[in-house]
Amino acid sequence: MDKDSALSIDRRTVLETVATGAAASLAGCSLLERSGDGATSNLDDERARSLAERFAPTVYFDRHEQWFPTDPRRYESERDGEFVVDGFDAFDGYVKRRNDGDDHKPPDPTVFYHAVEYEESPLAVVQFWCYSVFDQFTTNFHWHDWEVLQVFVDTDTDEPQLYVASSHSRTVPNNEFLDPDPEQRPRILSELGSHSSALSINDDAERFQRLPLDGDVADITNSIVESLEDVAAIPLAYGLPRDEGVALPFVVPELEGEPIYEHERLPSVEASDLVPDELTVRSFDALQSPPTDLPERESGYRFEYRGREGVDPDVAYELVPTAELEHIEDFTGPQLSFEFALPEFAEDAVAGHITTTGVPWKGARYDDPATDITEINHRQALSDRYDAISDPSPVNQVVAGVTNAVTSDDAPDDEGLTTEYSPIEMFALLQSDPEAVPTFQGIAVFQDVPEGEHTLTINGAGVAPHSETVTVSDDDAPTVAGVDGEIPVVARENATKLEIDPDDADSTLTDLAVEDDFAGRLYDAPLSGPDAVYVHRGGAYTTEVRDSDDELGAFRLNPGDEGRVRIDEPRTGKAPLARYLADLAEETRAGVTAASDEPDGSDSQNSAVQGLARALEAVGEAARRAADRAAAGDRDGANQELDAVATRLDRVETRLSEASNSMEPAWVRATENRLEQARRRSTQASEARKL
Repeated sequence: MDKDSALSIDRRTVLETVATGAAASLAGCSLLERSGDGATSNLDDERARSLAERFAPTVYFDRHEQWFPTDPRRYESERDGEFVVDGFDAFDGYVKRRNDGDDHKPPDPTVFYHAVEYEESPLAVVQFWCYSVFDQFTTNFHWHDWEVLQVFVDTDTDEPQLYVASSHSRTVPNNEFLDPDPEQRPRILSELGSHSSALSINDDAERFQRLPLDGDVADITNSIVESLEDVAAIPLAYGLPRDEGVALPFVVPELEGEPIYEHERLPSVEASDLVPDELTVRSFDALQSPPTDLPERESGYRFEYRGREGVDPDVAYELVPTAELEHIEDFTGPQLSFEFALPEFAEDAVAGHITTTGVPWKGARYDDPATDITEINHRQALSDRYDAISDPSPVNQVVAGVTNAVTSDDAPDDEGLTTEYSPIEMFALLQSDPEAVPTFQGIAVFQDVPEGEHTLTINGAGVAPHSETVTVSDDDAPTVAGVDGEIPVVARENATKLEIDPDDADSTLTDLAVEDDFAGRLYDAPLSGPDAVYVHRGGAYTTEVRDSDDELGAFRLNPGDEGRVRIDEPRTGKAPLARYLADLAEETRAGVTAASDEPDGSDSQNSAVQGLARALEAVGEAARRAADRAAAGDRDGANQELDAVATRLDRVETRLSEASNSMEPAWVRATENRLEQARRRSTQASEARKL
């Protein structure tokens, strides 16, 4: 599959330059069983303040950012004897305070800190917590948002050991850096809307750099995605997509079916208080193709700690201990919604809901920061250095590379596809989990996935959705979704819905696969009920089904302008495979004839092309006889005709060689690909036990 793109990264370069590409570089590798980290205790106020002031990060925000780190105590209220922060109060109050200010700068800029030490080792951790009143992103949105940077410090040497910057959720790998320069304070690049924290370690303070280039270090030391080496070879961390040249459309949150800014409890909020229109789509489903004109990231405000000397920030923030917040019991707000489509047989859309953020001081990582280390090599490094940090344990992981299916220049018009890297990031959802995650560099990753069967859905702006079943097991390897780790999606304007109902079969179907003549296998997943998959109208497909007896069936499909097609009677065995061979031979004969130099039947038509057409016709005739005899229960007769098909396919190969100079190169390649497919299906038909 052709994936030449400015986004593709040479695997050799990655292997030579990623600092921590050790043998056990993927979550899911079976290392020593984790026995639990050592106990922690809070540092005394003076030591905690000293660490916080030393490592207080510089934070760069996107120029379109609307919600900056602030103090939630401004918006707390008492409810049933407990202090809470209500989403409406915080969102509306923050916008009003910002818009009422003379300079419209972020109100009450604040970063909170919390510091603990592990009692069994000389290891302390200072956490920097940033609260925003709202989160608006491409995959989810919610009231309130907490992001954290954790700095692990050796108390004997006084040197930092590890930075861990929080990503979108616990299922997405964090941005981490092992053994940072002790002379350089940490820098954070905050993602627009979501506030996901990318590290900035290299010389270019305002840009994220995934790989070490031109002698400079990378901004992360996460190890590479080895399980997807045929799709991608990049360090496994979210990063900052819009800083890496990948478009990222945002969506408008809705509440009770209306845009959130129209709600009566948000009188101060206007549409202009959300992510700007040029970066926003109202609905993924409303676009017919992915947007191509979204702006890349540009830096806006630079936040610095107010007590730091010798700097002139755009905004100076206060540094406040989280202990002053721990009386707050909850951050509340009603469910917000977004819709995404599913390519199911009968039902085409479901609603996903995101509610609100958690309470940091009630989470495990607040007292045991090492639980937030998502890179297995980093945890192993700290475990080797400090007795208090346990060894890594296996982590169930689902990974896939998401690409775009497009027509191939090597194929005849509307007769074949290729795949290429997507110009926009998508989102992925395990339907057993209510939170969608964004892709990074086209990679979808889920960590800590429960063992069992899950439905994975990929969607994005302007593309048709993709769903498939993945089965996660507790073993040493990640679960690789798609076909060899690749999931191609299709622009809506080019999408045809292929439907299949196992109830129409004469056996219990277990699997469905779809292959294109040029792009190869595009879909291969379990089949347990009525199912559907979106395919590109410009492809030429073989649809394959497998049943519980391991018998196969194949069906030819050229959707053309059809918006929806259905495989009727998706049966397995000798007869359907033979009918497929007949259909493939006739389709190829018609295509070769139509594409020859002269019209079909003319006296001057090239004799070599005519010979190829007759050879294909002979294959079709023998295949039809084989299908008829199999359907009549005549196994020996069917096999004799299939032997004839195999012989006549040899003749097709000879005729193709003779005619290739008189044919369009695209049709030569198409015929070669179909000949290979026909040989494979001919063998399967001959070996089929079921008639």
